[in-house]
Amino acid sequence: MNFLRGVMGGQSAGPQPSGAETVQKLCDRVASSTLLDDRRDAVRALKALSKKYRLEVGSQAMEHLVNVLQTDRSDSEIIGYALDTLCNLISNDVEEEEPEENAQKTNSDDLAGQFAEIYIKNQENLTLLLSLLEEFDFHVRWPAVKLLTALLKNQGPQVQQIILVSPLGVSRMMDLLADSREVIRNDGLLLLQQLTKANAAIQKIVAFENAFERLLDIITEEGMSDGGIVVEDCLLLLLNLMKNNSSNQNFFKEGSYIQRMKPWFEVAEDNSGWSAQKVTNLHLMLQLVRVLVSPVNPPGATSNCQKSAFQCGLLQQLCIILMATGVPADILTETINTVSEVIRGSQVNQDYFASVNAPSNPPRPAIVVLLMSMVNERQPFVLRCAVLYCFQCFLYKNQKGQGEIVATLLPATIDANSISAGQLLCGGLFSTDSLSNWCAAVALAHALQDNSIQKEQLLRVQLATSLGNPPVSLLQQCTNILSQGDKINRRGSKVQTRVGLLMLLSTWMTNCPIAVTHFLHNQTNVPFLTAQISENLGEEEQLVQGLCALLLGICIYYNENSLENYTKEKLKQLIEKRIGKEIFIEKLAYISKHELYSRAGQKPQPSYNSPEQMLFDHEFTKLVKELEVLITKAVQKSSEDEKKEEEVKKSLEQHDSIVNQYKELIREQDMQLNELKKQVTALTNQNEQGQTTISQQTSQIQQLRDQYNLLKVQGKPLESQHHIHNEAAQINGIQPKADTEEIGRLREEIEKLKKQHVVLEGQLAEKESVIDKLRTIQTTGNAAEVYTNIAGEHSTELCKPVATAEAASGDNDSAAALMKITQLESRLTALDDENQKLKDQVKLLTDEKKTLYQQLASTNSTVAILETDKRKLQQEVTESKKEQDDLLVLLADQDQKIFAFKNKLKELGEPVEDEDDLESADQEDDDDDDDELS
Repeated sequence: MNFLRGVMGGQSAGPQPSGAETVQKLCDRVASSTLLDDRRDAVRALKALSKKYRLEVGSQAMEHLVNVLQTDRSDSEIIGYALDTLCNLISNDVEEEEPEENAQKTNSDDLAGQFAEIYIKNQENLTLLLSLLEEFDFHVRWPAVKLLTALLKNQGPQVQQIILVSPLGVSRMMDLLADSREVIRNDGLLLLQQLTKANAAIQKIVAFENAFERLLDIITEEGMSDGGIVVEDCLLLLLNLMKNNSSNQNFFKEGSYIQRMKPWFEVAEDNSGWSAQKVTNLHLMLQLVRVLVSPVNPPGATSNCQKSAFQCGLLQQLCIILMATGVPADILTETINTVSEVIRGSQVNQDYFASVNAPSNPPRPAIVVLLMSMVNERQPFVLRCAVLYCFQCFLYKNQKGQGEIVATLLPATIDANSISAGQLLCGGLFSTDSLSNWCAAVALAHALQDNSIQKEQLLRVQLATSLGNPPVSLLQQCTNILSQGDKINRRGSKVQTRVGLLMLLSTWMTNCPIAVTHFLHNQTNVPFLTAQISENLGEEEQLVQGLCALLLGICIYYNENSLENYTKEKLKQLIEKRIGKEIFIEKLAYISKHELYSRAGQKPQPSYNSPEQMLFDHEFTKLVKELEVLITKAVQKSSEDEKKEEEVKKSLEQHDSIVNQYKELIREQDMQLNELKKQVTALTNQNEQGQTTISQQTSQIQQLRDQYNLLKVQGKPLESQHHIHNEAAQINGIQPKADTEEIGRLREEIEKLKKQHVVLEGQLAEKESVIDKLRTIQTTGNAAEVYTNIAGEHSTELCKPVATAEAASGDNDSAAALMKITQLESRLTALDDENQKLKDQVKLLTDEKKTLYQQLASTNSTVAILETDKRKLQQEVTESKKEQDDLLVLLADQDQKIFAFKNKLKELGEPVEDEDDLESADQEDDDDDDDELS
């Protein structure tokens, strides 16, 4: 303890030890002491020395401090001292100066980076530090947060990779935002700012850990734009999460967080006395809105955010700030830029912005008020740039807005009592301020961008130059200013004005042959351009020469040869004689080689440090890229090439007409194919129904045949015939006339008649034999003998009277025999009558039998008819298949023709993607139909 007192400032006798020796002794005490109090005092002493003797403590004590974090986890006080010591070593915020000998070896930043690298060399050290974030003790959690922040500042990418693979690493840091102690929550915000820098993976994880909800809640709790530094930290973290991260931007939009931004921009009517912190907060809030609607974002994401901004009233709130009074200049400038990107390319937002009026008397459109600032040379440069950007965004892909701006220049719509946008642009175009000239020219060029109708309408604009002189067209006035540019005193201003006018004329005449004709109609324009291109001027004038070459090339490329003196061929001959083709192309290349050209092409917003640097517009750079190649080819072509090109154009037009005819033919054939497909589908359905009916009838017929054969084998043909007849009638859709009970009764009667028929046939046979014998007796005369024989052989009833007669009379005479014969004849007559009755019954049964056979024949004929129908249906199916095969052949021929036509269309440069998709879909449908038919 005496040693520690000496270190901490107590008096001791003898020579004082050096800083390195003291640190070494303290490190030995930390490593060897068994008592926790001794180790705690040693670590506290190292903390006190860590700022003054930073190098010695870092090089000797870091390993011991890490061991303390691992072994003494239960004591929060020693853990806090160790973390504070490490934080002093790795942090760049060193209050005390180091000794001179150490300052000569290395500086503070290098030491912090080296110590941070040593600490994270073992990844377990960082994992241990992340686990300490779970400790709720203030003396542990707070220094752990500060140490992690210092490590991220010095070794950001390496620490980020370790945290990414650490389980729950990001989640533990996100829990800091829920800490009730503000100092830990605020330092947690700083930690997350460092963590989310330039790492999209961590940004996504933090966003999905509900960071947006927590940050917006903190901003609301802290007072939004009126809040302090905490609001600024939250906004910086939000910018880190969403800048260049489309996934998080979409998550922010889908979570309906854009709606929660509207209250941020609700400013009071009295806007005087804005604090610096409020200006900073509002500036960051506007930047956050711009991140969501930036032109560099994917188009779909930007349009969705623009739509949400309008629906929730955010755009309306921004327009209120835009038209409010007392707003600081930098906030007003950033608000204009934000509104610009919110409305850029969104027709609904652009229409709303066109309807916004400034609170003036009389009310003026916001566009007019902004243009007044743009052409006013006393306004700040950044504000004028912002207004120009706002006007460009308002006209971007907005043909309706372009028409409204151009209409304010036309004679029929000019109102002498009010200031219009067109009047302001013309005033700026012809003012003495070169920056106003350039801004007005670029603004007018955007009113004509990709709009041939407005280019032609602008040719109608007439300007009054001076009293007594006739009015001149706007096109002619622009060329007049170009030719009189030498009258401007300052050379820099001259260049800027001429560059703006040349950009306006180039945009105006591009893809507008009528404007080219108007330009060439003035006899002085072409000589002026050739003179400018052919002169040997300084570097400042090279850009003007390049733009003059571009304008002359446009006159060649879009020339319809309507003026005899300035046809394409004559203009190219003029270039070849006066300038030279190679020199002309070299001067044309001056534009894209200019140092400010590539800078303007990077993003739509004009961002320049000084007015003299404003020479190029973003949309104009894209136009130059397209025209430079076309003009170079057009100038290098000879007259023969022109003729060949004309012939090629004519042939292409013929081919186009042929292609159009083929397209019409293909459309008609497609319609026919669709109709045929419908017919095939209908026939297929009919065929399927017929097949189903045939299969059902076939199965039923087979069942009836099986039943009939079974009954026939069992000896019951008559009974089965009636049953089969009924079944056949049911197959044909005919219901039996009798019900089930009547059928049973008829079957019983048939059985009885069958039995009676058999008995009667036996009796009839016996009596026929008796009659035959009696007739024989009558013929021979030996009646008694025959009768006796008959009686003995056939009937006991006949034998009895014969035997009695023989016994009584013996040898009676012939008279007695005749009497008996007479009796027998009467008896025979009775038998004949009975026999006739039996024959009638037999005939009746025979008729019934015939009737049953007829019914059986009818059933058989019904079966034959069904089989015939079946054969017909099968034949129809065969014919349908043949027709389908013919259709498939036709479809194959059609596909070959379509494929040939497609190749021709591709050779001719026609787009055929959609038709290919449709044809491939149709072919897949045809294949499916073929599979189903087969």
